[in-house]
Amino acid sequence: MCEHDKHSIALPPEATPAGSRRRRIWDLTHECHCPVVGVCIPLTTLRRIVNKAMNGQAIAEDYEIHVGAIAECGRRNRLSEAIQQELEQRYARTIQEFRAAKTVEAVTRLWLAAIDKGDVAGAFWAALTHPRCDADLQDGLCRDMHMLQHQAGASVRIDIARFNALVEQNKLLTRELGRVQERHNRALAEKTREIEKQNTQLIQLRAESIGKDSSIHFLSSDIAALKAEIPELETRQRLLKKIEQMAERQTETENQVRELKQKLAEASKAAADIQEQAAEQSRQQPEEKVYPITLHLKQKTVLCVGGRSGNVPTYRDLIERIGGRFAHHDGGLEDNQSLLDASLAAADLVICQTGCISHTAYWRVKDFCKRTGKRCVFVENPSVSSLARGLEQFGSEEEGAQAKVTM
Repeated sequence: MCEHDKHSIALPPEATPAGSRRRRIWDLTHECHCPVVGVCIPLTTLRRIVNKAMNGQAIAEDYEIHVGAIAECGRRNRLSEAIQQELEQRYARTIQEFRAAKTVEAVTRLWLAAIDKGDVAGAFWAALTHPRCDADLQDGLCRDMHMLQHQAGASVRIDIARFNALVEQNKLLTRELGRVQERHNRALAEKTREIEKQNTQLIQLRAESIGKDSSIHFLSSDIAALKAEIPELETRQRLLKKIEQMAERQTETENQVRELKQKLAEASKAAADIQEQAAEQSRQQPEEKVYPITLHLKQKTVLCVGGRSGNVPTYRDLIERIGGRFAHHDGGLEDNQSLLDASLAAADLVICQTGCISHTAYWRVKDFCKRTGKRCVFVENPSVSSLARGLEQFGSEEEGAQAKVTM
């Protein structure tokens, strides 16, 4: 529509007022009913009005509804009154704006302004029914609306083509969006599983950490309580550590000595057979006579470690005859070695029968006597005469010690 066609209504000269009453739809000419019904009332609203006026449901097509409504608007009836009421309510604000126009020229200006804005439905109804709308203005309004409908139809066709192109583009974009969403959902599900797994691990680690912290707290409390109950705990711990170190050194020494003892055992094996025979003979013919002993033990305890079990009564008789108390330990052959330390501690003199004693007992006796300074006489032969010589040796050493004290 060119600018000339768009504004085809010529502004008339000042017109004199022709009254203040607005026209009703049945007051308009038949040419005005078609654009009013077709443009100013949506089709769904028109069908609702028709159904209400007919007290039923119209089954006619849209075109038949449109034509029938136009035919009924030529006279005042129930349907035209309903259409009149709908138009007045729908465009009440526009009608109020047009009330300010007191001349045909003013109404024309308002109509042209509505065309420029692109909102003509309300302005068309308000201008047609305005009291200052004469025949020329009415014809101009209908011509302008006719051209606007043509332009609207062309625009609709263009819009439909654009709409169809947009629909195809939308389909492509929708499919692409679906693929993107699917990839996104897969990635999101994978990340969700990973996060859940990490949360589970985090909860487990937190639980383990809490458990460890609790254990550390309880252990610290227990340690503090033990230290409070046992003031010398640290000293005892140091002593225990030192004992462990000494035990390790002793184990190393015993390992070194074990090899020497094995060699000694092999060398002593032959002599052991001879000693066994001699012991057998001594058991059959107990010694009743020993070398004279001038020593008197004065109730001192003599511990005899080792020796043949058959000679033990003779050992006892000899020790008790010279005033001593007899004690015996077999050197670990049958007696428990844990009792050896107690026997050594209770003895005043130790006679060690080296030929009839275990290696461990031998080194224990030797170490004990060395540490405590206790007198110890080592005798290789388990016979009673060897025991008597060992006692004489002890007596000689004791006399020498007393002589040195006297000097």
